[in-house]
Amino acid sequence: MVLTDIHFANYRSIRSISFPVRQLSVLVGTNGVGKTNLYRALELVRAAATDEFAREIAREGGLASVMWAGERRNHEQPRLTLRVSFDSIDSQSDGPPCSYEIEPGFPTKVDAAFALEAMVKRETLSLSGPRKVALLERKGPTSWVRDSRGARVEADQTLLSSETALAGLRGYPEIDRVRETITAWRFYHGFRTDAGSPLRQPALAITAPMLDANGANLAAVFATLRHIRQDSVDLDEAIDHAFPGASLEVPMPERFASFAMRFPDMPRRAFAANELSDGTLQFLALMGALLAYRLPPLIALNEPETSLHPDMLPALARIIARAAERTQVWVVTHSQVLAAALAEQTGILPRQVIRYNGGTWLEGLSQIGQFVDE
Repeated sequence: MVLTDIHFANYRSIRSISFPVRQLSVLVGTNGVGKTNLYRALELVRAAATDEFAREIAREGGLASVMWAGERRNHEQPRLTLRVSFDSIDSQSDGPPCSYEIEPGFPTKVDAAFALEAMVKRETLSLSGPRKVALLERKGPTSWVRDSRGARVEADQTLLSSETALAGLRGYPEIDRVRETITAWRFYHGFRTDAGSPLRQPALAITAPMLDANGANLAAVFATLRHIRQDSVDLDEAIDHAFPGASLEVPMPERFASFAMRFPDMPRRAFAANELSDGTLQFLALMGALLAYRLPPLIALNEPETSLHPDMLPALARIIARAAERTQVWVVTHSQVLAAALAEQTGILPRQVIRYNGGTWLEGLSQIGQFVDE
């Protein structure tokens, strides 16, 4: 299931925006234009699949904090809407397209919820073929689904108004497939590089095909590539490109996996993870995310250039391009240098995030959600 389009409305600086998503999407812009809000809105869709939707909105300050705060017409009620569309709901990519949409709101007097808790007011999962077919419809606590005969029936499971149907309704193949796909997305918004960072600690020696969101299993990811898959060519090339003459040492794990860097100007000594600079560790974590044994269906990176010297950005662009050959990648960045390097590596057009009529917009995007240069 490949993500093809998104629509976000009334979320923070986003009044309403729809645009296509490609195999590699690069959004670049200055501070304050709303780049991170686009990233965060997509992350909220994943939270709906993992049933952390209300929790994530609460962490952001509550529904009142995340709603569009700009000007609106008289009597216009802003409705926060998040919708994602996919090329196919079938695992063989020959099924009809589908879309998932969720709309939260404030609780009513009859909702079993706290006063400022985000409630799921509406939720749908629909096929978008010649005729639109709703596989899931949710209004408040009541949900309807299509059974195995295609009949519209009320779902057996009872949901709290703060729980999502996408996460809570089990045993329906199409709903399960969409939930599993979105849940598998990975979002990497910088990595801690302080002395207590998980990146600086040894990892349990467990086969790790994919990097954790906080990078805690980075050493195990490297060990899996080197000793289980026995193919670290891409990893070694990326190291040499970013740190000419350096090498990554990954000993065979026993109880714990670890790694160290050996640099050409000090060849007699290998530097362990707890000794590496913040920038070096950040780059290694990005390699773990992008070059792992198995990649998720979507990798989203928010400002991956943080802590990196500009000279390292071409190397970062190369590994992002390599990852985009295996999965979808979404990059949000301040760096024009990184955006230009990605354009040179892949031929894609980075999209400039701007302010338009007071809200977040993409340069060259038409009002019907298509880029004029396409």
